[in-house]
Amino acid sequence: MADTSPIRYLVAIGEIGLLQSLFGRIFIPSVVADELNHHSAPPAVRAWMQQSPEWLEVMPPSDLEDPAFAGLDPGEKAALLLGLSLNADLILVDDRKGAAAAASKGFAVTGTLGILDLAAERKLVDLALALDQLKRTNFRYRPSLLDALLKKHSNQAGWM
Repeated sequence: MADTSPIRYLVAIGEIGLLQSLFGRIFIPSVVADELNHHSAPPAVRAWMQQSPEWLEVMPPSDLEDPAFAGLDPGEKAALLLGLSLNADLILVDDRKGAAAAASKGFAVTGTLGILDLAAERKLVDLALALDQLKRTNFRYRPSLLDALLKKHSNQAGWM
């Protein structure tokens, strides 16, 4: 189950295939698909959505409601409600408020950086290159977090 942001940024840095490699199938609500296809989305994201892969499944919106999701943006809310209706294990979301709401409902939660971290652990991505590409986007991050990820993986490489 994914919100817009992780898909958007993974497309932007050329690492969208990590989702299939790590998770197999990804489900998104139609609201998220609409956001990814919106004219304000980057052209590369819109182009990717026009030819989205088989492992990405767009689902109709859930008819569930949950007051814990009030105040979330439409894509986050739709992703979490769909996650509840499908009994999803994991929610991919970058927004702190959305991640907190997902965690409060018992979902495992990760975002773009968590995906890159897991991919680096499995040697599926050059983390330094991916983070350098991410810095070139409008992705919001704490520099100390990126430094910690790079240090973690440079230390792991030393143990090999």
